[in-house]
Amino acid sequence: MTKKDQDTDVKFIQALAEVLKTNDLAEVRVKREYGADSTLDVRVTRAFAPIQGSVSAIAQPQVLTAPSAITHSQETTPIQNSTPEDPASLAGAVTSPMVGTVYLQAEPGSEPFISIGDKITEGQTILIVEAMKTMNQIPAPKSGKVARILVEDGTPVEFGTPLIIIE
Repeated sequence: MTKKDQDTDVKFIQALAEVLKTNDLAEVRVKREYGADSTLDVRVTRAFAPIQGSVSAIAQPQVLTAPSAITHSQETTPIQNSTPEDPASLAGAVTSPMVGTVYLQAEPGSEPFISIGDKITEGQTILIVEAMKTMNQIPAPKSGKVARILVEDGTPVEFGTPLIIIE
């Protein structure tokens, strides 16, 4: 695929996003076949998230390439409304910085990084999120006491999933 073709595809995707916005649609999907080994499969979705009492659209582009087909995809992750019971809305909530699998200990059978009631310091590893076979240590964003652990060892998490509450 040439640079010109990529620029054309990007303009096409931007036009689809504009159609989505203009017509207040939730999703648009288009598949184009350019030949035997070149296709464009685009899915543009829109999720609404509360931002200080208002609603806005959030879009995160992703480009996927397969050996026999070229695929461009622009997707968003649905965001749920915050409620008083929603742990993500609490002041000391630590959320996942990525999609992956959460581990509360360095290896199976070892002591967990933290327990409820532990005093932790800023920068201390509180858990690990495995993403694409890479173990990412998640540091505490502030010092305090672990009030709640909201995830279980070995469970999948999304970006923004509340992990723990620090008081």
